[in-house]
Amino acid sequence: MNITIENIILIGSVLLLISIILGKPSYRFGIPTLLLFLTIGMLAGSEGIGGIYFDNPEIAQFIGIVSLNFILFSGGLDTKWPSVKPVLKEGIALSTMGVLLTALGLGYFVHLITDFTLFESLLLGAIVSSTDAAAVFSILRGKNLALKKNLRPTLELESGSNDPMAYVLTIAFLSLVQQPDKGLFSIIPLFLLQMTIGAISGLLFGKLSKWIINKIKLDFEGLYPVLTIALMFITFSATDSLYGNGFLAIYICSVYLGNQNIIHKNTILRMFDGLAWLMQIVLFLTLGLLVFPSQIIPYIGLGLIISLFLILVARPLAVFISLIPFKMKLRRRFYISWVGLRGAVPIVFATYPLLAGIDKANIIFNIVFFVAISSVLIQGTTISLVAKWLKVGLPEGAKKPTPSEAFLEEHPKTILREIILKKDTDAIGKQIVDLNFPKNAIIAMIERDDNYLMPNGSTTLEENDKLVVLTDKLENIEEVYLSLKLQDELRLHP
Repeated sequence: MNITIENIILIGSVLLLISIILGKPSYRFGIPTLLLFLTIGMLAGSEGIGGIYFDNPEIAQFIGIVSLNFILFSGGLDTKWPSVKPVLKEGIALSTMGVLLTALGLGYFVHLITDFTLFESLLLGAIVSSTDAAAVFSILRGKNLALKKNLRPTLELESGSNDPMAYVLTIAFLSLVQQPDKGLFSIIPLFLLQMTIGAISGLLFGKLSKWIINKIKLDFEGLYPVLTIALMFITFSATDSLYGNGFLAIYICSVYLGNQNIIHKNTILRMFDGLAWLMQIVLFLTLGLLVFPSQIIPYIGLGLIISLFLILVARPLAVFISLIPFKMKLRRRFYISWVGLRGAVPIVFATYPLLAGIDKANIIFNIVFFVAISSVLIQGTTISLVAKWLKVGLPEGAKKPTPSEAFLEEHPKTILREIILKKDTDAIGKQIVDLNFPKNAIIAMIERDDNYLMPNGSTTLEENDKLVVLTDKLENIEEVYLSLKLQDELRLHP
């Protein structure tokens, strides 16, 4: 079946529906949903029962880049700075030095066992060098796994921040394959330029995005997530046009936004959580459609050897060397190395050699596809079991909610306090979003001139406003008074 304008919506919606319906039961058998999405795509493809012919790496790459924007941005919004700060150095070491060592180690091994040139081998190593954010976020959160001693934020920080490094290495080694006379050291300026511009752009666009979201006046709450999507794509494309790393920029931008007070943050978090899942499904379905299983079969043996070397040798060595400066128990290092899942990102990066038209591009793509499948199948299905073996897991039910989960939970509010804003109060004239209001307290209602208002982040406070504040802990009341600069009122009404 050929994809046409007439049937693309029907085909896409049917595949999406099947993926969602089969996703939940798959966990009963320990099958990661992302592997299921890939399988559905392959079954629907030209060599499957669906017979849908799709052989367009350019479209697949475009869908992949758009999807990764949403996945990385959603992961960044859900990254809480207080939980990441203690493991920031470890995360950066894993996402830079760890990715580089993985690429070099695996690349050299591929060069030894195949007829690939050194640069072709390093290109393959670079493509599969990063852990996949979609796979790690999906499996860790889907399995509701509780881990000890900052392991979870370390893993999520690494997976969310190491794609930019793998992207730079992929582009750099691809250029060396095309122009081998340039030399290995010629990629250093490219690396420094990409990462520096990407980091600076991400922070600047994060601050600009916060200002735009909080200052612009939109008539409909539902437009704020749309505005955020526009800012996300502007961040990526503007950084890319400046020869910076767009993936790094949107991740830093989203981490910054996720830790700021922004208008309708609840709505934005909910929207991006759903969109991230949608993009994961669409991405894996597309990549499943793109592959031809008959072309993978001849490389299963070689792919299995490369995959096992990556899982058992290259990744553990890279993790152990990268974490040498840090104090960490051996079993935790082993676990970090085991949760080095490969997923959609390497397959997306494998489309770059295809579009460049280099020799062995098809071989590289098929090997990468098999490595990604075997990684999700071997490591993804055993994450909980290995955590138990290494004693790095917490008892069931001890898992703390992620930042967005905690923010979106509907806890009962047991404490009510009415606060009147008298003349000369610092909060008068300010928007609620600018007050640094405690997360576990809400202004449920404002009484103003005998009228009752349902406030939101953009509501500007006025003199004599009576705020009806709800919270679930008495300690939060003190934070409310402090955010309103009402310390004297606090002493009068403890």
